[in-house]
This record gives sequence, structure tokens and C-alpha cells, in this order.
Amino acid sequence: MKRFLLNAMILMLAVSVSYGQEYKKQLKNANKLLNKYYQDLDGNKASLDEALALIDVVFQSEDAKASADAWNAKGQMFNEIGKNEMNKKILEEQLGKTVRLNTPDAGLIALAAFEKGMALAVKKSKDAINGIKENEEVVNNIGITFFQSNDYDNAYKNFNAGIEAYKILNANKEKSRLDIDDVRNDHYFYTAVAGHLTNGKYDVLPILKELYQVKYNHPMVYEALFTLTVDKDEAQALKYLETGKQMAPDDSSLLFAEINYYLRAGKLDILIGKLKAAIDREPDNVSVYTTLGNVYDQLNQRERNAGNVAEANKYFDLAFDYYGQALDKNPNTFDAMYSQGALYYNKAASMTNQLNELSNDFSAAGNKKYKALKDEMDGYFNQALPFFIKAENLDPKDLNTKIALKEIYARNGDFEKSDEYKKKIENMGGVTE
Repeated sequence: MKRFLLNAMILMLAVSVSYGQEYKKQLKNANKLLNKYYQDLDGNKASLDEALALIDVVFQSEDAKASADAWNAKGQMFNEIGKNEMNKKILEEQLGKTVRLNTPDAGLIALAAFEKGMALAVKKSKDAINGIKENEEVVNNIGITFFQSNDYDNAYKNFNAGIEAYKILNANKEKSRLDIDDVRNDHYFYTAVAGHLTNGKYDVLPILKELYQVKYNHPMVYEALFTLTVDKDEAQALKYLETGKQMAPDDSSLLFAEINYYLRAGKLDILIGKLKAAIDREPDNVSVYTTLGNVYDQLNQRERNAGNVAEANKYFDLAFDYYGQALDKNPNTFDAMYSQGALYYNKAASMTNQLNELSNDFSAAGNKKYKALKDEMDGYFNQALPFFIKAENLDPKDLNTKIALKEIYARNGDFEKSDEYKKKIENMGGVTE
């Protein structure tokens, strides 16, 4: 009886060991399939799919999940997939062909597997360390190919994985490709650029700050630092911007970042000098002329509201001139054309209150003043008209242009035209009185 129980226990142990070691056999089979795939990456893609499916099955096993060796084997497999696919891509593209990676996440999967292998290892795992060293090149090369194709999301993921690999190796006192300062700084830079170009999807501020500490010589670092910091710490953001300007005094991106900041802050007087500097630097940039015209227009309205008519007229003329310069550069600039019309329209509208006051004076002198002011106001409305007509031709979908035209035609007594624009406004979903 005892012998029977002992034999049964031995049999159960043998079955358990056999079952527990099954994943190793499956990993070997997956490797065989991958080797077949490497022989012809296009013709044997089915072998890749089969291998990946088999690897998924392996890691449903608790034994595989608990094995450092299994995870390291998985990491090595995906390193090899990444290397083989990248080698093929490079060779094919030298022949003018466009090649997509069959396994774009190979490097990322490999690194995650090696990290798991390190976590499960009883002592320092040479297999995982060597795999991560190899993985640095894999994720870097994959990141480059994504960056070159403007896929900044995947470029960032792979470049950032390279940073993670470097930190792991550094923490374990192992050599890394990023030990060289220039190589590391460039890698951090392209990681930050890729992340920044994903519309804030990733937090690249820590990477940018590291580049700031080493005074990395590229204006994008300081422009991005400024942009990402200005709403939280304005003083620090301006410090970043100033550092960038000192390193790259002729860079336009830093200047325009500064211009946008002063625009948002409403610091119009400071803006004028910045915009004139921008015009000197980029004389063919139409938007700078339009922006400077807008700044002068805002100053015009500020002075007019304060009752400083002479000062307002001075800014009016400057605004009109810069809008005109924009149109000289490009006659089809809608913003400049519309803004010239708006200058006259708003100047006329600013007289409404004064005209209403004079309407209560029924004396001969009062009537004379009323008529003179009304004629002047109507004159400005009429001067606005041709600019709005041209603006509508440039952008038929602009609602504000149609509203202005409706009002001007109504003031001129051309109610047929005014009604025509009223219908246009209503058809566009606008509201009319």
C-alpha cells in the first residue's frame, strides 16, 4: 500500500514537472517559427503570426509568468524580431521601396519582458542585462524610422524606452550607448521633440529640464520649456525664454513665442518692438504685418474709447498701413482685407453715442453739428464697404463680413441688398435682429 502511494506521488510529481516544463518546449517551437520567418519576412509572415500566438499561450501559464528565464527568452525573441524587421526595412528602402514594420512594438515588448525577467531573478540577471543593452539599439532604430515618417507618437514611445533602458543599465553600473554625453543629449532632445509634437499627449517637461541643465544648444528646447511653463510659473518661463534668446539671438521661433505671450498678456506697447524685429527678420511673413496692424488697431480703439481722438487717429493710420503692407505681400490675405474694413466700420460705430446726444439738440447749431457728424460717420461706413466686399470674395463663409455688409446696406437705405445678406446670415445659422 505504501509502495503504491509512493509510486502515485512519484507519478503525480512527474506529470507536474512535465506540465510545468511544457512552456519551455513551446518557447522553442516559437523560436523555430521565428527563424523560419526571418528567412523571408514577407513570404513567411504566417510563421510570425503563429509564433506570436504561441508566445501568448505560453504566458498564460503561471509557471512561465513566474520564470525569469521565460521572460528573458521572450525579450530576446522580440529583440530579434525588431532587429530583423529593421534590417529588412533599411535594405529595402535603399532600393527605393516603402516598407512597414510587421511588429512595430517589438522593441517595447522586449524591454518590458527583460524588466520582468530582472524583477523575478534571484540575483543579477546577465541575460536580462545583455538583452537590455541590445534593446537600446533596437528601440533607437525603430524610433528613428517612426520619427522620419512623422509618426511622433510611436517615435516618442521608442525613444523614451531608450531612456528607460539607459537608466536601468546605469542603476546596475552597466555600460550604455547613452553614456556618451553628446549621444545622450541628442537622444533626449529627439525624445522631447517627438513627445512635444503629439499635442501634449506626453509629459516631456522633465526631459526638457535635463536638456536645460546641460544648456543644450537648440532653440526648440527653450521655446517648449517656455510654452509648457508660462501658465504655471511665468517668471521661470521668461527665464527659459531669455536663456534661449541668448543662445540663439536670431531664432524666429523664440521671437514668435515671445510675441504670442505678449499678445495674450495684452502688453501691446512692448509688442510693437517685438513685431518690428520680427518683420526685419522675416520680411515676407504676412502674418507679422497683420499682427502688428492688429496691435495698432487695439491701441486705436483704446485711445478712442478714452476720448483721445488725435492719438486714436495716429494708431488708426498705422494699423491701416500695416494691413496694407500685408496685402502688398499677398493680396489674398483675408484677415488684412477684413481688418481694413473693420477699421473704418468701428471708427464710424464709435460716433453713435455722440450722434445720439446731438439728436436731442433741435437748435440750428445742433442740427448742423448732427448733420456734419452723420455725414462723417456715413462716410466711414462707405469707406469700409469695398473692403468688406473684397473680404467676402476671399472668404464667402465668414459670417462677420456678411453682418457688416448687411448693416452698411441698411444704413445706406439699400434694403434689398440688406435683406439679401440677412437671408445669407440666417442660412449660415447666424442670428439677425
